[in-house]
Amino acid sequence: MTETLSSAEKSAPPKRRYAPLAANENREDYSLRFAAHSFRKWSPFVVATTALGGIAYLADFAIGASIVLSYGFTSGVLAILAAAVVIFVTGVPIAAACAKSGVDMDLLTRGAGFGYFGSTLTSLVYASFTVIFFSLEGSIMGQAFELALGIPLPVGYLLATLIVLPFALYGMGAVAKMQTWTQPLWIAGLVLPFVVVLVREPGKFAEFTHFGGTEGAGAGFSAIGFGFGMGVALSLIGQIGEQADYLRFMPEKTAENKRSWWAAVLAAGPGWVILGAAKQIGGALLAFLALGVVGKAHALEPIAPYLEAVKPALGPVALTFAALFVVVSQIKINTTNAYSGSLSFANFFSRVLHKHPGRVWYVLVNCGIALALMEFGAFGFLNKILGFYSNVAIAWIGAVCADLVIAKPLGLSPRYIEFKRAYLHKINPVGFGSMLVASAVSIVAYFGAFGPFLAAFSPLLALVIAIAGVPTLAVATKGKYYLARENTVAGPDADLRATHTCSACGDPYELPDVADCAKQDGPICSLCCTLDNTCHDVCQTTGPVALGLPTVRTP
Repeated sequence: MTETLSSAEKSAPPKRRYAPLAANENREDYSLRFAAHSFRKWSPFVVATTALGGIAYLADFAIGASIVLSYGFTSGVLAILAAAVVIFVTGVPIAAACAKSGVDMDLLTRGAGFGYFGSTLTSLVYASFTVIFFSLEGSIMGQAFELALGIPLPVGYLLATLIVLPFALYGMGAVAKMQTWTQPLWIAGLVLPFVVVLVREPGKFAEFTHFGGTEGAGAGFSAIGFGFGMGVALSLIGQIGEQADYLRFMPEKTAENKRSWWAAVLAAGPGWVILGAAKQIGGALLAFLALGVVGKAHALEPIAPYLEAVKPALGPVALTFAALFVVVSQIKINTTNAYSGSLSFANFFSRVLHKHPGRVWYVLVNCGIALALMEFGAFGFLNKILGFYSNVAIAWIGAVCADLVIAKPLGLSPRYIEFKRAYLHKINPVGFGSMLVASAVSIVAYFGAFGPFLAAFSPLLALVIAIAGVPTLAVATKGKYYLARENTVAGPDADLRATHTCSACGDPYELPDVADCAKQDGPICSLCCTLDNTCHDVCQTTGPVALGLPTVRTP
């Protein structure tokens, strides 16, 4: 049913106009909003394929090589597998929540115990994840350009940055096509070196299991080595955020698609780490095989071990194929890094500055910072950067996960994800406080304040403190900091696909993206609500406002 606007309402100009780039949802991709049902036009398979295309990165090869070369086969591989279990278990509830609620990691964090401004901290944590890994992946592409074409590294880093911009700027539509088209070539390139080794030198796999590393760790198990290796691998826990940036476009779960829906969510959500762990171990194997030929420094650069592995099968075209595989892999992952980073930077600056020029501008911000890190040689400090970062990232993920699997089922927090400013406190001490305490204690431990054992296992210490802190603080605060006021608009009988015209910008949005605004005396979309710097949150001290403007029900 459609109601008509009065002539006065038709003639009234919108109170807010967005910049052309911010208003173009084909590029903007609902970057700061609930992903509208009408926009989720992809099947579960396409969404899963697109999300999994983003894990084509070769930093896994370098990370696995770094861990095993430092701590030996036994400690290193066990560390990789243990980290994978932690990442998978914490990723399941996050992936399911984002796919079901149509929100990205930033919006999920707001409503999962951090509050409206509290989640700005995690926006920066997440943005730093995308920047760090963009720089690492870009460094690998630059190394490929240098080896295959003789291009100096600084120039190669610039090319590695520029090459992903066309895909990241155009959003989900372009990314989905690129990931789908390049997937067959990438899969073929991924398995080829291991098939060659298996056929030509099968005994090398057994030799690898006795490898004691290059730092004197030995082939036996070392608890300290296991802990430090696990900490490096756990730095990848933030990858679930990049997966969620695509999973929010999952179609609504129905009785007909329930199996394919869950299969896609599990595969493209936490399932990425199964392939990720396999790639880390595989990268360590290739580095071990190439160690005597290329040396330790180059063994950590994926292009050199990869080339040595495929050279017996491909001969004179080995270098060309290896370089092509690396470039395709890096385009696939760095498009995702740039895309996800733009979402996080946009979320941060929109709340702090009350301005939003458009997601695409933050693609440039993300890529610019990453390029600077490349030029400063971030790749050379891989273990130290990731080991430190994991202490903060795992505290964040642990706090969000604890809210979803403990606080919400027990009724300590609202059972739905509320991300709109109109209904949230600025800071929720439950998630925000748990993350701060967990991060601070684990970072102190990481630098050796509590001895070598806790230094090695500081990321796990952060995880335990964050998970325990959420229900503890939720009980202590009686959950009163989750909602500043009740959302009476999206009740149990509401039509969530109904669209309401925002009284600020004049555009229609589906109900989950709409709040009742006391200042506008009508509905307001979540982004206009975010950008308003004059209302002083008056809605939180007044009663609910009826959404009396016209409603158009979608088919």
